[in-house]
Amino acid sequence: MELIFPSVIIILGCVALLLFLQWKNLSGPPCISGWIPWIGAAFEFGKAPLEFIEKARIKYGPIFTVFAMGIRMTFVTEEEGIDVFLKSKEVNFEFAVQDPVYRTASIPKNVFLTLHEKLYILMKGKMGTFNLCQFTGQLTEELQEQLENLGTHGTRDLNILVRHLLYPVSVNTLFKKGLFPTNKRKIMEFYQHFKTYDEGFEHGSQMPEYLLRNWSKSKRWFLEFFEKNIPDIKTNKSEKDNSMTLMQALLEIIETETNEQSPNYGLLLLWASLSNAVPIAFWTLGFILSQPSIHKAIMEGISSVFGAAGKDKIKVSEDDLKKLPLIKWCILETIRLRAPGAITRKVLKPVKILNFTVPSGDLLMLSPFWLHRNPKYFPEPESFKPERWKEANLEKHAFLDGFVAFGSGKYQCPGRWLAMLEIEMCIILLFYYYDCRLLDPLPKQSSLHLVGVQQPEGLCRIEYTQRK
Repeated sequence: MELIFPSVIIILGCVALLLFLQWKNLSGPPCISGWIPWIGAAFEFGKAPLEFIEKARIKYGPIFTVFAMGIRMTFVTEEEGIDVFLKSKEVNFEFAVQDPVYRTASIPKNVFLTLHEKLYILMKGKMGTFNLCQFTGQLTEELQEQLENLGTHGTRDLNILVRHLLYPVSVNTLFKKGLFPTNKRKIMEFYQHFKTYDEGFEHGSQMPEYLLRNWSKSKRWFLEFFEKNIPDIKTNKSEKDNSMTLMQALLEIIETETNEQSPNYGLLLLWASLSNAVPIAFWTLGFILSQPSIHKAIMEGISSVFGAAGKDKIKVSEDDLKKLPLIKWCILETIRLRAPGAITRKVLKPVKILNFTVPSGDLLMLSPFWLHRNPKYFPEPESFKPERWKEANLEKHAFLDGFVAFGSGKYQCPGRWLAMLEIEMCIILLFYYYDCRLLDPLPKQSSLHLVGVQQPEGLCRIEYTQRK
């Protein structure tokens, strides 16, 4: 009898716990958890995340949870959930990304949480709309220098062409003039390591480094690259105005707060500046060149501002850019169509969305890719229609309703305006100096990743001939 009583207590306790967990689950969104403990729906989700999200939305409704690899990801797809994602004080960006930042750049969580807001405010100011004019001159010079390396004519894969233009431009502008290697072997080494690091970034943000041998090797290569060059980056000053680069300004704060010269933030800034700008430039050029009427209109605009010839070196001013709004519309429409699969926040305290309670600890997920395909916000959502951006108040730096590619709220992407400026300049100068045409149809976009702009699947060759 003495043994029976404790057994009954244990059984009743287990039943009570089971009932509680069932009640708690009933109050939460529908959960896709698979049947394998901890792994959950990871295999099915990982095959094609974008397709998985849309099928789940159709089946389960505007809010649902995916359990995969021990993580609960709750996706929101309609207004109420989106408002909570963008505005609630109970969801947080920094806590959502501290683990991925540690895995991909080896920045300790406590250091990241200490520095992030200070660094964000600095970057937002340095790359804000009021300071963009400080970048136009150097971007023009850097792009012209890279374009001269193309020769008078040639054929290349468009993705490779864009990388060869924007990698050195971004590195030399944001870090230090001349930091990008000039030796052919070292250039190819840089390209290959960044390609490996970028393509494996999503897996690297979630998995132990020892499982990703090649990715880990490229990560270490870049950390060593920045560790070697940080002394030169720190002391280098602009010959024209003695101004600081963005990386120099970041290093000042990092050293003040931590007494360290961190190559890790160099790697993080490098990835942030290249990983999305390069594929957006690829897709924008591809969309323009595959639609003759848009290409013709842009060429006519460039000729009206800079003249028809393409031999003389030109300077591009802020006023010149205002006369060419179609280029910016094309970039924004490209970003709409090739936006990241998901952006994330962490739920710090339970939040109510519709009739559900999302528990603390969940990652709250929003999919710009699918939100940008909502016909309520974007009629004919699969069509490339840059003219829709006439309705945006870009003079006041406002986007269209439903456009969330850069995030929103406190931690909107600080480099969005500089990245768009860089792509604008790339398009203007490439088309000013060269006649270009695509030799292949635009490839399909990949649906394998959630992080970052959707990458092309397959080659797309471009033929270019110097204008006379």
